Amino acid sequence: MTKKNHPISPRPPTAAKHSKLTPFEVARRIFFIMLGAVLVGFALETFLINNSIIDGGITGISIMSSYLSGLPVGIFLFVLNLPFLLIGYKTIGKTFALSTLLGVATLSVTTSILHSWSPFTEDTFLAAVFGGILLGVGTGIVIRAGGSLDGTEIVAILVNRKLPFSVGETVMFINFFILGSAGFVYSLDRALFSLIAYYIAFKAIDLTIEGFDESKAVWIISDNYREIGSAIVDRLGRGVTYLNGEGGYSGDDKKVIFVVINRLEEAKLKSIVTELDEQAFLAVGNIHDVRGGRFKKRDIH
Repeated sequence: MTKKNHPISPRPPTAAKHSKLTPFEVARRIFFIMLGAVLVGFALETFLINNSIIDGGITGISIMSSYLSGLPVGIFLFVLNLPFLLIGYKTIGKTFALSTLLGVATLSVTTSILHSWSPFTEDTFLAAVFGGILLGVGTGIVIRAGGSLDGTEIVAILVNRKLPFSVGETVMFINFFILGSAGFVYSLDRALFSLIAYYIAFKAIDLTIEGFDESKAVWIISDNYREIGSAIVDRLGRGVTYLNGEGGYSGDDKKVIFVVINRLEEAKLKSIVTELDEQAFLAVGNIHDVRGGRFKKRDIH
């Protein structure tokens, strides 16, 4: 008897694995998450909490719980966030959950250490402004590093998967009730100051994440696209891309110039376009993250 030779079946292709972070990238992420959490803890204990001003989310609930029970805020920050961290670990991802755990743990320890510190100011408005700024900057640093400091964001992500609400809408909805409840725990004016601090922190988060050097995307449609494109390259030092388009009404082929500039170059670009084609269509939009490209910018002239 001869044995039948069975062809060896190739192994099925496996899904591409996530690339692992280098030790330097891990250390960098840990450093910035801890730095951001320390800034948030400093803002809470030296500006907000002692002036009866709260933040949104679990942090706000923790501050009010501490006020009503007399226990340190750090205990509530860790305990109340823990269930959401477990949910996030199972549903969102291990890296995000562990990064958030590090941030929450650092925040809890920081607030516990600074709990006995006196407030930097007893002026409620100044406390709301500067506390909100520090709070937003610290939170923005943590988010840029890939973590979070509040379990309500995990809830918002899960809600976004099931219901037609964005993450931002869900967070805003939750925080509306949390900040409003400060009026019952403290007083109406403290709730209003909490709203001021929250708004300032919200703006500071955006500024920290997006950076000061905001870029703008520009689309230009013109029959003189070559002249305009060449002028942008020569006078602004920006690379341009020519896209193919079709007029929806006329059906004519169109060329669309696409270019990314910073906000200081917008006026100059508009003057270039107007100079070469007053009838050109021009649209400008804000963008917050630009990467890649090999074109070196030159001075405006």
